[in-house]
Amino acid sequence: MEIDTGNTAWLLVSTALVLLMTPGLALFYGGLNRSKGMLNMMMMSFSSIGLVSILWLFYGFTVAFGEGGKFIGDLGQYLGTKTFVGESDLWGETGIPLYVFIAFQMMFAVITVALISGALSDRTKFAGWLVFAAGWATLVYFPVAHMVWGGGLIGGDIGALDFAGGTAVHINAGAAALALVLVLGKRVGWPRESAKPHNIPLVALGAGLLWFGWFGFNAGSELTADGVTALAFMNTQVATAAALLGWIVVEWVRDGKPTLVGASSGAVAGLVAITPACAFITPAAAVLLGLVAGAVCALAVGLKYRLGYDDSLDVVGVHFVGGWIGCLWIGLFGTASVSSLVASDGLLVGGDASLLGKQALGALIVTVYSFVIAYALGFVIDKTIGFRISAEAEVEGIDVAEHAESAYDLSPTTGGSGGAFAVAGIGATRPTPEPTDAAEEPAEPVSEKVAG
Repeated sequence: MEIDTGNTAWLLVSTALVLLMTPGLALFYGGLNRSKGMLNMMMMSFSSIGLVSILWLFYGFTVAFGEGGKFIGDLGQYLGTKTFVGESDLWGETGIPLYVFIAFQMMFAVITVALISGALSDRTKFAGWLVFAAGWATLVYFPVAHMVWGGGLIGGDIGALDFAGGTAVHINAGAAALALVLVLGKRVGWPRESAKPHNIPLVALGAGLLWFGWFGFNAGSELTADGVTALAFMNTQVATAAALLGWIVVEWVRDGKPTLVGASSGAVAGLVAITPACAFITPAAAVLLGLVAGAVCALAVGLKYRLGYDDSLDVVGVHFVGGWIGCLWIGLFGTASVSSLVASDGLLVGGDASLLGKQALGALIVTVYSFVIAYALGFVIDKTIGFRISAEAEVEGIDVAEHAESAYDLSPTTGGSGGAFAVAGIGATRPTPEPTDAAEEPAEPVSEKVAG
């Protein structure tokens, strides 16, 4: 089989779009966080790009997509020490070079790990985060990707459907986030002290980049450019739009005013919910999914105050809950009229409850597996190298304590750190001018300076 240049070009674009989502996530999380922890929040996302990319190349891909096995694939089939550039090194019947598919799936692994970090802000040692990220990717994400997409237990034996990552990405990351917040405990002063977003425009910018990149995430998962790609693209847009509206309506009714943070969070909730279902439901069902996901996730983020777990940026309320909604929606509205992969129609479109049962079982397996392994990893890290910074460092600010830098340097312009230039990110230190004798020459009037 020859390379299909159209499919290959589309997947290369989709791969770049999915990569863009992780810096977008860094801005989204960074803006939601307090200013003294913004850089640490962003560092956890950027470090995921570096760390997980290398792990995926060398052994992650073969664990996830190697042939055979219920839980992991053939460890030697796609080992990263091999080279795949021959004419026969194509992925399935798509006509796509193997390296392009490896790179596309690499970006999924990267952002799944990064998603977890939003629950841990202001209090997590960076070294502990790196050890956890490597361990969780190896023990959880890679095997779960095989179980869902590689022909393993969930996608193969059970027959649960997940087009682009509702179980493998969002439920997986959300369950791990919940486990880690239980290991780490609450932030100093939470919930008494306010932890409002420090930069709302960055939140909206990050959400916009996520929305843009998500078309590669969902529509790109078809791998080829065809009618299913078009359906996934359309469903992604309308479900996200509806979720944005659903979230702000809840805010309007509950709090009296809609917010930009709410609109941004609602969009992300819609993106999460439509991810597993985008190729299996009609656009009308996608709109309804978005409205439900936006409203339910808006309500779910308040559970942390009732139940007492400090999920800093609502990973559980948005990704875990939204992932579950989208996964179950396939069992309710999935239809063979739009996808041959749907063996039996969903419960609310003329079918029975069999598909719904498969979806629930698949999501439950991922939830339990990810939670248990993440909790065990977090506990071991906490008892060995330590997983949480000191209370003093947390109060001072984790950016300074862990990275010796801050997002906003507001020192005077005559200071040694660049002053106003450092705020703009230039950071250059300029020498202080020598003092002059003001009596030698009268100062130029302000009006003349402005006019000139």
